[in-house]
Amino acid sequence: MKSNQNTAISLEDLLKQIAPDPSGRTLPPVESWNPERSSDIDMEIRADGSWWHEGGLIRREKLVKLFSTILRRDADGSFWLVTPYEKVIVHVEDAPFMAVRVDVAGERGRDQQLVLKTNLGDVVVVGPDHPLRIETDPETLEPSPYVRVRGRLEAKLTRPAFYELAELAEPAPDGGEDRLGVWSQGVFYDLGPAGTE
Repeated sequence: MKSNQNTAISLEDLLKQIAPDPSGRTLPPVESWNPERSSDIDMEIRADGSWWHEGGLIRREKLVKLFSTILRRDADGSFWLVTPYEKVIVHVEDAPFMAVRVDVAGERGRDQQLVLKTNLGDVVVVGPDHPLRIETDPETLEPSPYVRVRGRLEAKLTRPAFYELAELAEPAPDGGEDRLGVWSQGVFYDLGPAGTE
């Protein structure tokens, strides 16, 4: 069920609808792999979430999804495709994933759970393990929302997904009517000042 519907749905039922086989994909333990060999093969993820190799768009979705399962971001901010034997640097323009869908499980408000789905099929429930953060451009004041997917990897919310999130916004719980945000898993995430366009 989409976030703009009024019917409450359980988190379990929602996850079955948007990720019918959660056991179908296990991710490799890339965080524990530290190969000595590294290379740069001109791999790039552009701001729109598209994957490129040597200047050409990678059109095979299955290949992109496979690459995404071995993607890692190190503490220094660098991105790598990692195997036990080699790692390949990936040049990422913004975020490696795009959050393209927002759904709501549970009763609206403080008890709701926000479920985001990425362009590559990852599904996360916004909360302590998958926090939402907003970066604001200092010149344009335009907000850029991100959610942690796994490790240090984030997804940037697409404009339509952010609009869905904004429809759920309410005043900050501390009485700060000038700030709006959303609840998920009992945590309030500040989206920005009220009344800005």
